[in-house]
This record gives sequence, C-alpha cells and structure tokens, in this order.
Amino acid sequence: MNKTEVIETLNRIMELELAGVVRYTHYALMVFGYNRIPIVEWMQKNADEGLIHARQAGELVTWLGGHPSLAIGPLLETHQHDIGDILRESLEHESRALDAYYDLLRQVEGQDVRLEEYARDMIAEEVAHADEVNKMLRRPGQTEPFAS
Repeated sequence: MNKTEVIETLNRIMELELAGVVRYTHYALMVFGYNRIPIVEWMQKNADEGLIHARQAGELVTWLGGHPSLAIGPLLETHQHDIGDILRESLEHESRALDAYYDLLRQVEGQDVRLEEYARDMIAEEVAHADEVNKMLRRPGQTEPFAS
C-alpha cells in the first residue's frame, strides 16, 4: 500500500465531504415552496452526514501519520435553485465523492482491512444516497431510473 497516495485520497475525500456540507447547507437555505420543510430537513441531514464523513476521513489521515487538508472541494454556484436542479447538482457531487471512495478501495484492497472496510461502507452509503436522489428526480409513477 502506498501510504502517501492513500493519504492524498483520504484528503480528497475530506475536501469533497466538506464541500458537501457547504453545498447542502446552501441548498437548504434556498428551498422555497410548499414542500420546503421535508426537503430542508433532508438537506440539513445530508450536511450533518457530510461533516461526520469528513471527520472520519481526517481521523484516518492522522492515524496514517498524515496532515489533514484545510482545503475544500469544488463549489460551483449555478444560481439554479429549482429542486430538480439542486438534486441534479447533488447527484453530480455525490458521483465525484463515490469515485474518490472507489479510488481508495483500489489503493487498499487486500492490504489494509480497516481502510478496505471503511471504503466499502462509504461506497455503500454513497450509492444508497445516489439512489435516493435518483428516486427523488423521478416523476410520480416513473419506475425507470432518472438518466442525467
């Protein structure tokens, strides 16, 4: 296992998760309309979860002897605040995070059980989250997955 590469990936994960915190906090503030309350609660829950995920990645960085990044992942303000636009942006962001977790899994697979299980657990969480967003983007009665 290349520890330097793993630390870099964990720092990228931390940066992406922190970007998710900012992104979901912003989204929650920009939701308007009669469905506002449950959507805001869902966005706030995702922001809280992103902070937990960032902390987990940072702990792994320090356990490996690295220095946690102070950077934050990309934050693009599209000024599109329709719920559909927000969810599509969310899906794109989650896809980048999922890619980072898959990178980590490839780097540690068969070499570090703790990091391998962490990566697998996070992949499962990110896939479930993406599936949830995908279902939210479907029209009532639509069973086929949303295609971006």
